[in-house]
Amino acid sequence: KVNKQRIPLSSNEIISDKLGKDGIHGMEDLVHEMYTVGPKFKEASNFLWPFKLSAPKGGFICKRHGFCEQRGGDWGNREELINDLLSRM
Repeated sequence: KVNKQRIPLSSNEIISDKLGKDGIHGMEDLVHEMYTVGPKFKEASNFLWPFKLSAPKGGFICKRHGFCEQRGGDWGNREELINDLLSRM
């Protein structure tokens, strides 16, 4: 969030300009702060816009049953297969 606009994080300079005063100077520092919930977590999370996901292409198959059940529904732990679902979104 720079000047209340969404911009892609294409370089570390964008992050450093906005969060440098808080000791966050690049993508690695930003990810570390978010992952460890460090002392400047609030500033780091306010800098990022939430991302939006749409429904997957082809829709959901069976919303009533879990992914690991015999009927093979959509909700639940997909482990390594989560990337297939996200690529359809």
